[in-house]
Parts: sequence; structure tokens; C-alpha cells
Amino acid sequence: MSILSVNNVSYRYKKGDRMALNGVTCEFEAGKVAAVVGPSGSGKTTLLSILAGLDRPSAGSVILNGADLSAKDLDQYRREDVSVIFQAFQLFPLLTVMENVCYPMELLGAAQKEAKAKAGELLRKVGIGEEKWKRYPANLSGGEQQRVAIARSMASGAQVLLADEPTGNLDGENSRNVVALLSRLAHEENYCVVIVTHDPAIADASDTVYRMADGVLTRER
Repeated sequence: MSILSVNNVSYRYKKGDRMALNGVTCEFEAGKVAAVVGPSGSGKTTLLSILAGLDRPSAGSVILNGADLSAKDLDQYRREDVSVIFQAFQLFPLLTVMENVCYPMELLGAAQKEAKAKAGELLRKVGIGEEKWKRYPANLSGGEQQRVAIARSMASGAQVLLADEPTGNLDGENSRNVVALLSRLAHEENYCVVIVTHDPAIADASDTVYRMADGVLTRER
């Protein structure tokens, strides 16, 4: 079932001389992993920014659960409906692992005790044991940092997880672990997972594959 859909979306940067996105239409489903692949500069990161509510389209619409994002408060949308997982992890360096995962819940008004209990549950789910909860991000491996970032992305309760090159800074084994984790979250916990990537292994492991070229999106699978 489609949870997030893009209908004839175009986007032109304010000082751009060409369309970054041109008539893009696609659907993303709960319970599935979708990959958006394409070369640098093709428009896939722009699409991710629009899906994340960081930019509004120049034309067309983005629909979440039947509601047009043009009528939504995008700050609230980013807090509650979607979460972004970044290539560079983007963990807060001066917060511990536990504090990083608690942060989105506390931002939404959760009590500290409640946030810690939920954060512990999420960290266990992504394979981060209690012995690492008081560590700072710099004291974790790249794979561990990305798993903490995934736990933090789940903490807000968002149903849509958007991942921007989530394996770009990882070695082969950690890349496979992260892809397996994201797949499990989609297939077992009904998340809608959208991954922008250059990595053909991610495309191979995805349920749906879109290819972006010169701002035009086509479905491959």
C-alpha cells in the first residue's frame, strides 16, 4: 500500500538554468525498501530533500497518507512523519549514544525516563549493546555509528525512513549489515524505507528500484 507518493513533481533551483527534477511521479510503500539510483547530479538528492520536507516542489505534489504536504507544517512533518539517515551519520558529537537516541523523543515532549526506556529498546533492536550506551560517537566504529543513527531515526515514531547513501562511509561487511537492518525494518516492522544510493548491492536488495537521469525518474523494478 502506498504511503508516500510524488505526483508530476518538478523543481528548479532559484538560480538554476535547468530543471533539477522534471515531472517526477513515483510511489513508496509501507513494508518495502525502495532504492533511487543514478549518477551524481542526476536529481536524486533533490528528490530526497523534497520527500524530507526540506524543499517544496516548484510544481506537482507530494502526498503522505492522503494529505498533500503543501497544506502541512513542514517542521512538524520532519519531526513526526519522516526521518533522514545520512551518509556521515550526523550524530551529536557531545551527546552519548543514549542521549542521541533520546533527543527526538524529548524534542516531542517525552519524559526522560520514558525516552530512555524506548531508546534502550531501539538500540538493542539495531544491535547496540548496553555497554556502549554511555559512549560518545567518536568512540564507535562507523558501522556502529550508522546503527545508532538508524535507532535515532526510529525514535520519533516516523513511519518513513529516508536514507542518503547510508553505506557510503562503511566497509563491505558493515554495508551489508546496514542494508540487512533497513530491510528487516521494512519487511518485519512495516516501515517505508527509501534509499538514495550509488551502491548496486543496495539496489539488488531492494523491493523497488527507480533510476534518475537528468531530473527524470523511471521505474526499473
